[in-house]
Amino acid sequence: MVKICCIGAGYVGGPTMAVIALKCPSIEVAVVDISVSRITAWNSDELPIYEPGLDDVVKQCRGKNLFFSTEVEKHVSEADIIFVSVNTPTKTRGLGAGKAADLTYWESAARMIADVSKNDKIVVEKSTVPVKTAEAIEKILTHNSKGINFQILSNPEFLAEGTAIQDLFHPDRVLIGGRDTPEGQKAIQTLKKVYAHWVPEDRIICTNLWSAELSKLAANAFLAQRISSVNAMSALCEATGADVTQVSNAVGKDSRIGPKFLNASVGFGGSCFQKDILNLVYICECNGLPEVANYWKQVIKVNDYQKSRFVNRMVSSMFNTVSGKKIAILGFAFKKDTGDTRETPAIDVCKGLLGDNAHLSIYDPQVTQEQIQRDLSMEKFDWDHPTHLQPMSPYGVKQVNVVSDAHEATKDAHGLCILTEWDEFKTLDFKRIYDNMQKPAFVFDGRNVVDASKLREIGFIVYSIGKPLDAWLKDMPAVA
Repeated sequence: MVKICCIGAGYVGGPTMAVIALKCPSIEVAVVDISVSRITAWNSDELPIYEPGLDDVVKQCRGKNLFFSTEVEKHVSEADIIFVSVNTPTKTRGLGAGKAADLTYWESAARMIADVSKNDKIVVEKSTVPVKTAEAIEKILTHNSKGINFQILSNPEFLAEGTAIQDLFHPDRVLIGGRDTPEGQKAIQTLKKVYAHWVPEDRIICTNLWSAELSKLAANAFLAQRISSVNAMSALCEATGADVTQVSNAVGKDSRIGPKFLNASVGFGGSCFQKDILNLVYICECNGLPEVANYWKQVIKVNDYQKSRFVNRMVSSMFNTVSGKKIAILGFAFKKDTGDTRETPAIDVCKGLLGDNAHLSIYDPQVTQEQIQRDLSMEKFDWDHPTHLQPMSPYGVKQVNVVSDAHEATKDAHGLCILTEWDEFKTLDFKRIYDNMQKPAFVFDGRNVVDASKLREIGFIVYSIGKPLDAWLKDMPAVA
């Protein structure tokens, strides 16, 4: 029986291995992590991450050919194929600080693999890593190999949170990069056979190592670039009276462009987009390509501008101060159908409002109070370290109250802002919400999910990103 081990039981490792176990009943899959609490959760009825369909997949396989364990070295030693899906945070100090990926956890995993291995292994990069990481890992494994042969493959994930299980069941493509040697090609074919259990062969793309590594960074950079492009247009739409939804619909009808990722919003979030672009910027700079680096930097600059523009619009609309005012925050996850808050725009929006001394009442159907307080207490990039290594404020943020439903969040609030496009926010009883808010009552829709005209009929002053401005807002321009 082929044995697979995945180091790292997070958003990538857990779902990916669960689907491999489901689709390949003849393969034994072990997911290992040093975090006891995380592995305990994977072995319970309350999984550590929320992802539609994940519960069913895990329950079908767990205890049969899918195992979650803290016995890292045991399962690594026994495995034929080892996926490495550990954190690769952005460095916060030293060479490349603020841009380069910190490969501390990756290097530690590689040294452990070399130390405990007793037979030849295929080691698969699953984390998003800088181009040429495989080369560095190869050197560590080779210099510590004790005669064992290691083949390194790059198999980047292209999952979208909220649809990860469907993405795994029906991927657009599976990318496998390896060395152009007989051993490297054999390793590629071994991994290809695993995916071929359910993925059509024409969707499994085989490349060299560097192409596979760069393809992941490039894909995320292109997607983020589309979001920043439409968000840049949203600012121009507000200034001219155009409607960004109509503009993006017209643009998306061009078959060369297509309609996806053209929804204007308060900004992109998630664990990959910003981190991968910063990584790309650093690689460009290291390779003497400052013009290319500056091009990609602008994608992040526009994203930061969109978040600060949103906060400024809120503050200027509410008589240029939110000090002491209760503001309802509906949605904290970076997008709907996930509990993931990594790099969510809600963090910067909330911190911007807190900087003006606002009192926040936050509701999200999937994010816990502990997570929200942790996110608002942390410094930039701290989130990408394992939980037990993250700094935690012992007091939390005093001006933040996390509540269990939208009506409680909005009671006596001066304004409400929608920061995640949860479906339930489209069908709220806004008449009841209006009656229980301070007047004038403001709605700031950062995801364009509500019908602004209906809310205006109720009595709200409404700001929707990229839409023609309320007469009230025209008199109070947002200063960036």
